[in-house]
Amino acid sequence: MPRLSNPLIDRHSPDRRPRRAAYALPTLFTAGNIFLGYLSILRSFRAVAAGGVGAAEHFEVAAKAIGIAVLLDGLDGMIARLTHTTSDFGREMDSLADVISFGMAPAVLAFAWGVQFVEGGLPAQLQHQLFQAGYFIAFLFLVCGAARLARFNVQKNPIPKNPGRPNRKYFVGLPIPGAAGAVAAVVYGSGSEPIRSWPFAVIWLGLLSLLGFLMVSTWRYYSFKGISLRQPHTPLIIIVVGGLVFAIWNYGTVVLPLMAVIYVGSGIAIRLGGIVRRRVQRRPPASPAPEHQIG
Repeated sequence: MPRLSNPLIDRHSPDRRPRRAAYALPTLFTAGNIFLGYLSILRSFRAVAAGGVGAAEHFEVAAKAIGIAVLLDGLDGMIARLTHTTSDFGREMDSLADVISFGMAPAVLAFAWGVQFVEGGLPAQLQHQLFQAGYFIAFLFLVCGAARLARFNVQKNPIPKNPGRPNRKYFVGLPIPGAAGAVAAVVYGSGSEPIRSWPFAVIWLGLLSLLGFLMVSTWRYYSFKGISLRQPHTPLIIIVVGGLVFAIWNYGTVVLPLMAVIYVGSGIAIRLGGIVRRRVQRRPPASPAPEHQIG
């Protein structure tokens, strides 16, 4: 039986390099990532322009666009590794796309959904201060995301504050798609109705500040890049993935925020566990109790 040739490999290349057209495949996913970020920003603007009527519909589309962009961001890197078409151009374009889709788009969505529609209950001066804090914290989220991407690009083998097992791959700090996905999941899980009460707006800004801090931290987050599609997996993996897709499709308003909380909280839990473990290890052993002689 004749051996089928790989259509992505140039047969005339002495070192069997991929065809030039193969390099465009992951770039198409990156371009789709940029479009979704652009769409999310436009829908957030339309939600503000619509006011109270129809704003939730626009916010829902904006949140979904960011969520799909997170999926495409994972696929373009996976496809580039599978087809051996990773390049400096692709990495730089992917970083620029991430600034738009996971930096600017969630920052605009976070302010428009979480602060813009806050109504009475506060004096005019305090409401003005709340809006100013919203501007600053949303901008801080964007800057932390950009700094996170810059650090990822310049560091070859970054070491987290609490290194894990050497055979596992970790992110140093919360990856920007995870932070953007958390913002989109909260908006989508709330029914996309904008926040109108100032206490919830303050809590939302606190969560946004936490996400910004986690992005620039050196805390360990699990990387799914160790999962290879070339290796055989047990049927249990297929069942779990299929069940997860079913749950997201039918119960996305509950499952997606829960997934975001678990992943964002995993880095905090690992960090706190490392601190407790080191303190226990440093504790000097207890001295044995003195023996009492009888008789």
